[in-house]
Amino acid sequence: MKTVFPVISDETRVKMLTLPEGKVDFILDTDTYNEIDDQFALVYALLCPERLNVRAVCAAPFYNSLSSGPKDGMEKSYDEILRILSRMNVPAEGFVFKGSENYLPDEDTPVESEAARRIVELAGEYTSEKPLYVAAIGAITNVASALLMDPSIAEKIVIIWLGGHSFEWPHTREFNLIQDVAAARVVFGCGAPVVQMPCMGVVDHLTTTLPEVDAYVRGKGAIGDFLADTFKNCASDHFGYSRVIWDMTTVAWLTCPGGIETRLCQSPIVSYEGHYSFDPTRHLMRYAWHVSRDKIFADFFRRLAAFGEK
Repeated sequence: MKTVFPVISDETRVKMLTLPEGKVDFILDTDTYNEIDDQFALVYALLCPERLNVRAVCAAPFYNSLSSGPKDGMEKSYDEILRILSRMNVPAEGFVFKGSENYLPDEDTPVESEAARRIVELAGEYTSEKPLYVAAIGAITNVASALLMDPSIAEKIVIIWLGGHSFEWPHTREFNLIQDVAAARVVFGCGAPVVQMPCMGVVDHLTTTLPEVDAYVRGKGAIGDFLADTFKNCASDHFGYSRVIWDMTTVAWLTCPGGIETRLCQSPIVSYEGHYSFDPTRHLMRYAWHVSRDKIFADFFRRLAAFGEK
């Protein structure tokens, strides 16, 4: 049976897509073991208590050379989340949830998991006037599953997703999107307010280097040393080398004034082959078109330094 989602008026959607003022409630959905940027994003979110009330962290599936399949990727991400929280003295019980063990089989069948159920449960506490912000920085299976399990949450959440490439890129076979195209099509098509952080062509400007990490991250407590070692170990040779820390942008949109420039546009249609098409009658979403690398890293470094002094 085709899933029916609530109809959200343009006025309501635009209001929900407007950058909120004050403190907001927040979930981070992350394939933390897949790369090194998820670790930075999770730490960044936890360093912003005046802006983000982080209510849950969900482990997302991934499948590449670092895992034997989506379930193994999710399990490894769950364990990585626990390692980070322990270094920040954040209790994990009732806060971290295991996500999907597989990708969506189609666009109407959810993959139930602790994470998807928790997203549904928490989202039920919110409204379009006071939404729950759900930042996803991996395959968006958990979020799509939650939407399919309870379509009513589409008008109670704002989804911030690091997924897909820029509209100008010749394709959108980006890792987070292409792992689970069905989930991406659900999220882009259901009408829920979405803020997209495109990878190539936009977020790929958010780079840093080992000398900068050693100067401003290493020595900033146990978590600073953990992040610095993670960055150092990501490459065998750091001469002339920089690394994109993609996922921090989903946090920065809410926490770093002027760090992300966005515009309203129609939600794209994603093909299973990894291309966008566009329909001018589609509902609106918010699209990031520029990131201020210096503003975002300066904000992160200042917050980490203050945390390391505690």
